[in-house]
Amino acid sequence: MVGYDPKADGRNISSFEVAVAGSGSGLVTRVMISPLDVIKIRFQFLSFELLTELVHKATTYDARDFSVHFVCGGLSASAATLAVHPVDVLRTRFAAQGEPKVYKTLRDAVVTMYRTEGPLVFYKGLNPTLIAIFPYAGFQFSFYSALKHVHKWVLPAEGRNNENLRNLLCGSGAGVLSKTLTYPLDLFKKRLQVGGFERARVTFGQVRSYRGLLDCAQQVLQEEGPTGLFKGLSPSLLKAALSTGFVFFWYELFCSLFHHMKKADS
Repeated sequence: MVGYDPKADGRNISSFEVAVAGSGSGLVTRVMISPLDVIKIRFQFLSFELLTELVHKATTYDARDFSVHFVCGGLSASAATLAVHPVDVLRTRFAAQGEPKVYKTLRDAVVTMYRTEGPLVFYKGLNPTLIAIFPYAGFQFSFYSALKHVHKWVLPAEGRNNENLRNLLCGSGAGVLSKTLTYPLDLFKKRLQVGGFERARVTFGQVRSYRGLLDCAQQVLQEEGPTGLFKGLSPSLLKAALSTGFVFFWYELFCSLFHHMKKADS
């Protein structure tokens, strides 16, 4: 169960346990996939749970609706992104530099970027990031719930005995669909984040500079065509399938463990 569900199967899980489940799922997943997004996932599951519960208690909307999951998922991811965006910028800069390396250590990168480009450098690409992350995370939560409903509708009751596998597959499907729909925005974000960093990329050949999100989109379309919007999609889909699938898998598993532990104590 992801998100607040007033008709859940009797689970009574506190906000603290939701946070622990989100942290645990993020930690296990990122150790397997990529270790830098633990904080973002911790924010995202906890805030998503609280937002969907707020919708149920304060409005007439059904907290399980596709649209509610989309909006709450987008808002929770946006809040998490604001908290960890500087780390994302640093990660992109480290990955983008060629030889000789401009930044030798993390401390060197922070000091050099601050001195040469100012404090706002750590929020470069924030606008396209927020524009991209809102629908991406919104679609993740919405498609995950929708795919679980499809799974329930397609398979007969006797064929639905492996919930862990269902959660993994539905999470992976949600990740692939979400990443495909929002990938161009992710591409714009990464290209804007390495702006002002051209000297470290001269060994990669042609280096482009962009004046903003719209200019970036226009140049990509003019110089690379529509297919340029999806450069690097394949490895991103693989990562999205694995990371999203395992996040939902571990999150649901941790929540289930908390539920069974409470039943055993009562």
